[in-house]
Amino acid sequence: MSRTTTVGAPVGTAADGGPAGAVRRGLLHGLPWLVWHRHRSLLRIALLITVAGCATFAYQRIGLMDFLHTKGASASAGGPVADEFQNSFGTMLKNDIQFLELLPVLAGMFLGAPLIAGEQERGTVKLVTTQSVSRGRWIAATLGLPLALVALCTTLLSAAFTWLWSPAHALVADGDWLESGAFDTTGPVPVAKTLFLTACGIALGMLIKRVTAAMAATVVLTALVSVVWTEKVRPLLGTLRSVSYPYDGDGPRLPAAAVRIDDWVSTADGKLYGFGTCVHGDAEACRAKLGIVNRVTQYFDYGQMAGMQWLGAGILLALAAVILSFVVWQAHRRPL
Repeated sequence: MSRTTTVGAPVGTAADGGPAGAVRRGLLHGLPWLVWHRHRSLLRIALLITVAGCATFAYQRIGLMDFLHTKGASASAGGPVADEFQNSFGTMLKNDIQFLELLPVLAGMFLGAPLIAGEQERGTVKLVTTQSVSRGRWIAATLGLPLALVALCTTLLSAAFTWLWSPAHALVADGDWLESGAFDTTGPVPVAKTLFLTACGIALGMLIKRVTAAMAATVVLTALVSVVWTEKVRPLLGTLRSVSYPYDGDGPRLPAAAVRIDDWVSTADGKLYGFGTCVHGDAEACRAKLGIVNRVTQYFDYGQMAGMQWLGAGILLALAAVILSFVVWQAHRRPL
């Protein structure tokens, strides 16, 4: 059987007849069309979720902007305005963030893990690669279309939610953009994280060769990645800034929307001690002996957020590229 007959065989099926099928065949043909045909249900769901999510964020922004125009666009965390904002929009934004945090997990589990494992389990990959279609062409088409769609959908959703969140960032979760979930659901991070977890799912599926087991392994890996990302990687993406103030004075006075990370006590020349130093017994004598005269608060400024996000996204995209390179190398190296 020739390559044209094999790859193009589904084109003539009744399932994709009519004008809509003709349009799809005009945009996609050959192996890319075959990949779309095999995974069209999941890919269509991804597109529908994207349209629904963007429309929801746009609608929510109308009410949020009305609130800000009424109360003052410069309203900041703390006080009755923040409490009113939390009562009106806190649950809504929390649900939006949880939805966006779940998408990378779902993409890795339901799209990444079965992408190659499903073909291996059914044996269809052997049929395709023995009908005059090289492994290189097959793996390029299999990876290219789903990953491009994942990047498009997450970019649109991230842009729409960033558009919703940004005007009120100082009021959302008291301005805590690092721990509230906004860091991982705005800007480039959700795109990079989704591509990374999808790549992990693809690699696990190819190695395990069983869809259910690969999906379970992807969930476990996602949980481990989440812990490492939150506890180890994210705090290192920016340089902590410090503000000092007298030990018995008022403070600290942090910039608007700054995220407080840690507190210390220090000597006049800047030597740091743990915040709990000299708090028991004769605390005054202890501080005098060590020379402790100041308190120090370390924080991330809101202006650092974008740079930290792009650095984190770059790391995730680089890891995704490494994983996908391994998948391509493995596909050429041994039978799938």
